[in-house]
Amino acid sequence: MGFIKSSLFISLDGVIESPEAWHFPYFDDQMGAVVAELMIEAEATLLGRNTYDGFASYWPDADPADPMTKAMNSARKYVVSNTLTEAAWENSTLISGDVAAELTRLKAGTRLGTTGSAALVRWMLEQGLVDELHLLVHPIVVGHGAKLFTDGATVPLKLVSSTTFEATGVVHLVYAGADAAKE
Repeated sequence: MGFIKSSLFISLDGVIESPEAWHFPYFDDQMGAVVAELMIEAEATLLGRNTYDGFASYWPDADPADPMTKAMNSARKYVVSNTLTEAAWENSTLISGDVAAELTRLKAGTRLGTTGSAALVRWMLEQGLVDELHLLVHPIVVGHGAKLFTDGATVPLKLVSSTTFEATGVVHLVYAGADAAKE
C-alpha cells in the first residue's frame, strides 16, 4: 500500500520560503533522524515545479562525494506541472493533466514523499491526497517570505503525534490528511 507523506520546514509565522537562510541553526541529530526516516520510507519523491527547478539546477552538479548527491540524483522523482514540457533530471517523470487521478493511482502502490513544494502540498491537502503532513516547526519568526498556508479551502486535519526536540525547541507535528480527520 502506498501513501503520500509531505514534510516541510516551517517557522512560527508560517514561512517555508528559503529555509537555508534560517533553518540550519536548528538542524541537529534528532531532526536529521526524522528527515532520514522520511526519505528512507519513500520509494519516490513528489515535487512541484518550483522545487523541481531548484533541485534540478543544483543536484546534478553537486559534490559527488556527498552521499546526499547520489541519493537525490538516483531517486525516482515525479514532477507535478502543467507548464513544464519535460523533466530532464535523472529518473524524473512529469505528471500533468488530471493530476489528482494520476496521484491517486500512483499512491495506491507507491510510497511517495514530498519535500518543499508548498503550492503542491496545499493543493493535495485540499484534494484529500496527503496521508501525513509532517511540519518541523522552528522557534523563529522569519517575518517575510512565502507561507505554507494562504487563503484557500478549509481542510480539517487530525494531529497524530507531536515531538519537541529538546536541544533546539523545534516541534515535529504529524497530521493525518483530511480523510483520516473525518473518521
